Amino acid sequence: IDDGSTDKTSYALELFKEDIKIIRNRENIGLPASLNKGIKFSDSEFIVRVDADDYVSIHFLTILYEFLIQNKNMHAIACDYVLIDEKEKVISRENSQSNPIGCGILFRRKCLEDINYYDETYLRHEDKDLRVRFLKKYNISRAEIPLYRYRRHEKNITNDKKKMVHHLKRLKKKHGE
Repeated sequence: IDDGSTDKTSYALELFKEDIKIIRNRENIGLPASLNKGIKFSDSEFIVRVDADDYVSIHFLTILYEFLIQNKNMHAIACDYVLIDEKEKVISRENSQSNPIGCGILFRRKCLEDINYYDETYLRHEDKDLRVRFLKKYNISRAEIPLYRYRRHEKNITNDKKKMVHHLKRLKKKHGE
């Protein structure tokens, strides 16, 4: 999903146009609305989110996919991740259950549809809201292997503390947590 980018995103996407579906928003509609758009355009039984500034192991999809195929009673699988800085330096290895992020989770699409996708009013903490709603009806298992590389840098939207606090207050009010 190209959410109205003004940088070189369009060029980068063109390099992979034979292998991926490219969805371009004429203007920026926000992360949760773009995520929902991508899910709805997909024809897959499974949905996974990988943010543009992160990357994954070559085995990422195979391992998570095989887990859900072999475990029909499981609804999603999250892998552990490595937190890295802008220079690829490893900051820490993280447990996806005790320190969850919005990426690196393979969901059964029907479960996301059932909980009505991401709440598009959460411009921050959209992943936490989705996770709380998802876990009320479904489970998220853990793959104890760091297949995801989560990049921390000065341009992360999570660095906007004012917006983060605002949406966290909304989240606590909505879910009472």
